[in-house]
Formats: sequence, C-alpha cells, structure tokens
Amino acid sequence: MELNKENDRLYKLRHSLAHVLAQAILEVRPNSQLAFGPPIDTGCYYDFMFDSPLSPEDFSDIEKRMRRIIKEKQVFVASKRPLAEAIEHLRKLNQHFKVEYCEELGRGGEKEIGFYVNGPFEDMCAGPHLDSTGEIPPDCFKIDSIAGAYWRGSEKNPQLTRIYCLAFENKDELAQYIENRRLAQERDHRKLGKELELFMISDQVGSGLPLWLPNGTVVKEALEDLAKETEARYGYVRVSTPHIAKEDLYYTSGHLPYYKDSMFPPMHLEGESNYYLKAMNCPHHHMIYSHRPRSYRELPLRLAEYGMVYRYEPSGTLSGLLRVRSIDQNDAHIYCTLDQLKSELRETFNMALQYYKMFRFHGVQIRFSTHDVNNKSKFVDNPELWGFSEAAVKQVLDELQVEYYVGEGEAAFYGPKIDLQAKTLLGREESVGTTQLDFAQPLSFDLEYVGEDGIKHRPYIVHRAPLGAHERFVAFLIEHFGGAFPTWMAPIQVRIIPVNDTVLEYAREIVQELQRELVRVELDTSDNSFNKKIREAVTHKIPNIAIIGGKEAESRNVTLRRYCVKEQISLSRDNFIDRIKRLISERVMDNFPDITI
Repeated sequence: MELNKENDRLYKLRHSLAHVLAQAILEVRPNSQLAFGPPIDTGCYYDFMFDSPLSPEDFSDIEKRMRRIIKEKQVFVASKRPLAEAIEHLRKLNQHFKVEYCEELGRGGEKEIGFYVNGPFEDMCAGPHLDSTGEIPPDCFKIDSIAGAYWRGSEKNPQLTRIYCLAFENKDELAQYIENRRLAQERDHRKLGKELELFMISDQVGSGLPLWLPNGTVVKEALEDLAKETEARYGYVRVSTPHIAKEDLYYTSGHLPYYKDSMFPPMHLEGESNYYLKAMNCPHHHMIYSHRPRSYRELPLRLAEYGMVYRYEPSGTLSGLLRVRSIDQNDAHIYCTLDQLKSELRETFNMALQYYKMFRFHGVQIRFSTHDVNNKSKFVDNPELWGFSEAAVKQVLDELQVEYYVGEGEAAFYGPKIDLQAKTLLGREESVGTTQLDFAQPLSFDLEYVGEDGIKHRPYIVHRAPLGAHERFVAFLIEHFGGAFPTWMAPIQVRIIPVNDTVLEYAREIVQELQRELVRVELDTSDNSFNKKIREAVTHKIPNIAIIGGKEAESRNVTLRRYCVKEQISLSRDNFIDRIKRLISERVMDNFPDITI
C-alpha cells in the first residue's frame, strides 16, 4: 500500500535512512557516484557507482557507521538552488548522475532544485525527512542485500550497485518481517509445488503454461468441486465453451482492440476469418444467453463455467502459478434486471467473503475499481453509464458497511468492479477474486429480455470470479497452508503405516474400506524403518497417519497421528473411518490447530 509521503512517519524514516546509508557508504568509498536512493515498502535502497567493489562482508561496518550517524542527531536541513547553480554545485561534487537528472528536470521546466543536508552529507532531494537522524531507532534497520541495477533502468546505461536496507518502525517489526520472509521462503509455492509434486513448468510446453501433476490436480479439482456445489446452492447453471473463437466475436465484445495486447496473436486460416485463443469467457456466455428470446421470468440467469482462458503475459512477469498464460477461471456471468442488480452484486460479494472466511484469509482488502475520465482510450466512452454503474457499486459497498479504497483507473474497460485483495506472508498484495458490473456488452451484443410490460429491455451483466484463477488461488493456498492441506483437499488423505508385516492383512482391510468410500489412501509397504515411514509421511504433509501394530490389529482399532500434532489417539476402526468421512464431507479445515475434530 502506498504511504502518504507528507504525513507518514515510516515513509520519512525510510527516506531519511537512505541518506544515512549513503553517508555511511561515502565514508568507506569516498569516490562513489550517487544515483537514486528512494524509500520502498520494506525500507530503502541506494544506487552507487563504486571505484572498488563492495561486498556483504562490509555490511557490518556500514551499519556501525549508520548507527553513529543516528547517534549524532544530525538535523535535516532543506534548501533550494536555482537550476544553473544546482547543476554547477553537483559538478563540483563530481556527482555526474545527479547532474544528468538535474539537467533533465530543467528541460521539463523546473527552475529550482531541492537539496537536503544532514551533517557533512548533502543530496539533491525533494524530501520529506524526519527532523533529525536521532529520530531513527538505531535497531529498526538492517542492510539486507546487494544487487546490480542499470542507471534509469536501461541496460544501455552504466550498471550500478544497489544496496538494499530493511527498515521498520522498531526492532520488533523488523524481526517480524525477517521471520515472515523466512516463512515465506519456506512456503514459496514454487518450492513446495516441486517438493509435493503439485505442478511443473516445462520449457517444451512453454513458459507460463503449468502442467498439473496428479497431486496438484486433486487440489485443483477439490477447489472446483467446492465452487460447483456452492454455485448450485446459489442458483447457477453450468455451461461449457470452446477455447477459440473468430475475431469478430472479440470485436463485438470490445476486447479487440481494448484487450489486444493481452491476447495471443491471431491464427490465420486460409479462406476463413482469423481465430483467437479465448482470453475471456464472457463473449461466449453472451452468445449462449442470446441463442433464443429471454423473458424477465428467467432472470436472473446465472451462467457458470470453469473456462480455460489464455493471456499473453510478458515473460518477465511470469511467476510460478501466480502469473501464468493459461488460466482456469472460476467464472460466471449473471444476467439480471435493474431491480435485481444490487441484490446480485451483494450476493456475489458475500459468496466471495464466505470462501475467504472458510480458508482463513486475513487482511482481505476491498478495492472499488473505477475508470479514469482522462483515459478514454482504455475505457468505453459512455459517461452517463459509467456514472450510473459506479454509483450502483458504491451504494452496494456502503450498504454492506465494509471498508474499501478506490482504485482509479483499475476498472474493466466495460464497467466498474470490486476487487478482493489478499496478502501473502510478506505483505505482497494480489487479487484473489473480482465482481464486475458490465454496462457495455449488453449494448454491443444487443442482449434483450421481454419485461413484464411486454417491452424489450437490456439486461445488466455481473461478471464474477470469487476464486479468481485457480492457478493463482492454489498458489495462495499452498503458501497460506504451507503445503499442509485440510483432509478434504489433500492429495493423499490417509497414509496407513503398518508396524510390521504381521498386521498387513488388517491394514489392507482398512485400505479397502476407505477406498470404497472414495478416500484417497495409501498403504506404506516399503522396506523403510517404522520411524522413517513416519518421517516421510510428515515430510509429504499427509494430514492423517494411521498406525497399525499388533495391539491395533488385535483390538480392531487404529492409532491416529495428525500432521504436526504431538498427541496420538486410539480409535475404533469404525470411528476412525467415520471421522475421515466427516472431515471430507463437511470440508473441515482440520489443518488449523484450533479446529476441534
């Protein structure tokens, strides 16, 4: 989330610390060229050109120098110089990168250039800063890493050395961030996806085109089954549409040209129109709606599909399952009357929150995405309908009494939307679900229904995907759960571990009974020792480990060991099987320690 530069103390702290960092580094590398040193969401960085390399071994010394500068309570003093004087001053300081940027500002019309001085250090800067270095807690920061960076981000320019520094309000927040980052690295969905054999990316198939392995397919389909059952209770009907369509369909919908850069290139077929890979399901659903006349009695009509769509994401943005080019979307389109519109918006919003509450997502933020009145090339040009639609969505959010913020310019080209943002352990925010109000496509597709008055009317369309793209949602779940899925989602729901071969017959009986109940169960008949079998089950995050020894075989019982739960319990065979069936049928989130099972 962007900090308020003028009033936010943390922004000022991080900005001030960037100057302290630069001052300390100039003490050990006095001939260094300074580039930019901005505050960022985790602290700050500063780019330098060194005459001799700097390495992580130098960090401890630099941190000591920074703490000395903080202890000196150097006052930050702002000043301004006329453009020509500022350029000459920077030349005398031998700061060529600053000179270049100063000259660029002059070409843009700047007449004066801001500077800040603290102690012996001076930097070209617009601020703001704290009053003095003494306001920076000496234990709130840590030099984090060193990296290469091109001047102004262009590889045609000189390569610089970037020093990253973590900085938070206090020591505890810094420690918490470092711990969260450690957990995030352990829980990285790409790392766990490989270890748990959930998905893979093949160069031969193509970047951003994930292949779901058997274990990952179980997780994805369990999520899909949840959505299908939920949508059935909400009155949705399911449809299925092809993966390609003629370009005329996408011109009608408006995706060409508004969305062309995100679509794969057209397929040229001799003697036919060009075809495009489907980048969205909505035009196909609109064709299903319009295949025959509709009456108000049929509305709201809720068409749902797990539709695979394809989007040409730039290669540099692809990241595991979070950013892909083939997307299995939890999609639906609701065709409704004006009187039904607000209730449908409320219902889709509440459905999304129902999912997020179930999965224990914390800190879900709501973004009300509006259009940008100054960017007519990105949005359908219809001020009256934009005004009506945005007012309708805002009224629903206000009536729901939820906190939200406005994302100007983040709307779909055809209407405003409610984006639901979830955060990872590190605070990275991603959209996990969306609800959109579409006023444009009913017009472009000439969609109608016959009202109670016998006159034809335009329906309103609500696009919604509360679980978004399965790829991104599963990535979130992998990291959220640390790969330890609840029993109902787990690729292997039960692993049975016999203590020795004498109990195999009893163990196989339990396996067969569980299989009859469609439970995903494995019997470990490997030559591994008993302890190693337990360790392997824990490593693979099996939620239920059933231990069968001589005592269990004799009493017809099972000793149940839960993943990451120290206490083992003894259950009768029937109670054990009933317990597993209940965890699955009721979709109990038994991977959370506070859940009573």
